Amino acid sequence: MENFWLKLKKPILALAPMCGVTDLPFRTICHNLGADVVYTEMIMVQALSRKGKQVMDLAKISDQERPVVLQLGGNDPELFYKAAKVGAEEIQPDGLDINFGCPAKKVAGHGSGAALLRDLEKSYQIVQAVIEGAGGLPVSLKTRTQIKSSDKAKVHYSWELLDKIKDLPVSAVMVHGRSFEAPWVEEVDYEYIKSMRNHFKGILLANGGINSSEKAKEVLELTNADGLGIGHGVYGCPWIFKQIKEYLKTGKYKDLSWPQRRKIALEHAQLAFEIKGEHGLIELRKQLLWYVKGLPNATDYREKLVRLNNLAEIKKAFMEIEG
Repeated sequence: MENFWLKLKKPILALAPMCGVTDLPFRTICHNLGADVVYTEMIMVQALSRKGKQVMDLAKISDQERPVVLQLGGNDPELFYKAAKVGAEEIQPDGLDINFGCPAKKVAGHGSGAALLRDLEKSYQIVQAVIEGAGGLPVSLKTRTQIKSSDKAKVHYSWELLDKIKDLPVSAVMVHGRSFEAPWVEEVDYEYIKSMRNHFKGILLANGGINSSEKAKEVLELTNADGLGIGHGVYGCPWIFKQIKEYLKTGKYKDLSWPQRRKIALEHAQLAFEIKGEHGLIELRKQLLWYVKGLPNATDYREKLVRLNNLAEIKKAFMEIEG
């Protein structure tokens, strides 16, 4: 089985996994607007190993978004193996990713996500289990800089994890340059990401604080990474991938006019409806709000958009918005 990571042109621009954001409609939009690879939301292995309808729907992928990576979360090696097998055989993504970075209390509080950095032996077993269950699909990891032990007496660094698994065939690592304790507020440590080159020889993706084409170029230069994982920078701006590529090539990029942005927002709504039905439009509300950020009277538009329930209402509301 071919390792898709080795075929991607560098720098690789990836849509980073985000719960409640990187669903199938949004991943498709980002793929169409220049993302080289997209990640699913984190899928918990307990649920995927049981193949319940709800989680299978959440994990669903499409040929229109490939290459797509299915991200797994949890803390039990045996369940990771079972979930990897279900994912490889029934979801059929292009790769599998293991979440070693989620800072959410409801995740890390149960020993998953970033909390796994505190237990290197179990982490090794998890990576090994996913590789064995993946059926030849490439396996990657997403992590962050560090987490303190439960009693705050010791700091556990993600480079220790990479040293621990150096004998395992991991294809790519996405590193978010912030700690567990301050996941969004502290400065991104790009020097730390650069230092990961000393601990991992595969594809290295830098993640954190990338919200413009100029910042993307700066981060690539600071980290010497093979590419970028873009998270919050895509909020209301899924075309950022295309802009970054244009900027890296020519030193400039075009801003989208409001009619162009509106067209993308309506395409997003149409996809959400086609894939998820009207429930998908309810889920989409928060993203509709992101599309109008920065417009005159944006506050008034948001108050209206948050109450919309169907596709016709969304189309009418957006056509009435003036850029």
